[in-house]
Amino acid sequence: MAKAENWSQKVTESSDALKLEHGVFSLKDPREIALSLKKSAEESARRKSDPYRSAMSMLTFYINRAGKQLPAEQKDRLEAAKDELRALFGKHHR
Repeated sequence: MAKAENWSQKVTESSDALKLEHGVFSLKDPREIALSLKKSAEESARRKSDPYRSAMSMLTFYINRAGKQLPAEQKDRLEAAKDELRALFGKHHR
């Protein structure tokens, strides 16, 4: 599991687009994850797209990069955070 922690820590600490809250992807509440990503995206001067896309891209990147190493419970929580992000930004899932 150390390998998964290494890459995710690197992404969390060195993202060009967003300055993420430490441990955001390990939060237990999907809404808290979404709120943190939304705040980071809205405050970022470095992002290249709108806040919603930046936040969703970072979340999706994290889920995809963790792949099979991501425990099912955490993956479910992160997928639920996508729905929360959509709601926070007033987007509808297609």
